[in-house]
Amino acid sequence: MGTTQLESVPEPKYWHLKTVLSEALDSDFAVGEVLPNERELAARFGVARATLRQALEQLELEGRLQRRRGVGTTVAPPRLGVAVSTAQHDWSGGGAGEAWQPVDCQSAAAPAAVADALDVGGEELVHIVRRIRVSHGQTVAAELLYVPSSSVPELSAIDTPSGSARARSIVRELHRLGLDGQDRSVELGSARADDAKELDRLPGAPVLVVTTRYLAAGGTAAVSIATYRADTCRLTFGDSGDVEISHHDQQRQAS
Repeated sequence: MGTTQLESVPEPKYWHLKTVLSEALDSDFAVGEVLPNERELAARFGVARATLRQALEQLELEGRLQRRRGVGTTVAPPRLGVAVSTAQHDWSGGGAGEAWQPVDCQSAAAPAAVADALDVGGEELVHIVRRIRVSHGQTVAAELLYVPSSSVPELSAIDTPSGSARARSIVRELHRLGLDGQDRSVELGSARADDAKELDRLPGAPVLVVTTRYLAAGGTAAVSIATYRADTCRLTFGDSGDVEISHHDQQRQAS
């Protein structure tokens, strides 16, 4: 990282420093590498530590940096692409390369809106599978997958009575269904206490809530509500969900 002093610019000093630091992250640091401490960085760029702290906080908000307890400030991995195309005809999280991990499973009544989507009675019990999605060793999403018993008729409660084993069995049985399509919506939300703990964020932190309704056999086979960390994920669109324009590329083009 260079020692160039910052010149007078019309934009706020911390914002210009953020741009300079971002370029340095791309050229001088690897993912996971720990940055020098604030005192050293402030001296290199000739700014007050308060200005540096503002720039670092902005980069953290944008997902370029991560504050890790007991480690320091590290370079964040690239944002995880979250495909929001509705043209897909396969189950998400079904392939061997997917980084979804089953956590638990319980039988309970679904929230009213989910019960309506599944076309089940408000008091009818459904399987609620909880999974997390991991990228570069970090949990970036927490999912609740609501599955009515009619979608997994071959499931045996004797073989897999509870916990992550039962969650895996439900997902495996669910994937036996031929999927006709899916409806998907995305909205910006705030992390609830349970999701915040799973995602290592503070309650109220910005998140992306992706709701997916899986369609099979003329009805809704399952409903997924996945909560993604807004600072580590980006949305991709199109039939394939394969738009390869990264946040970092956009930032360089704009600067």
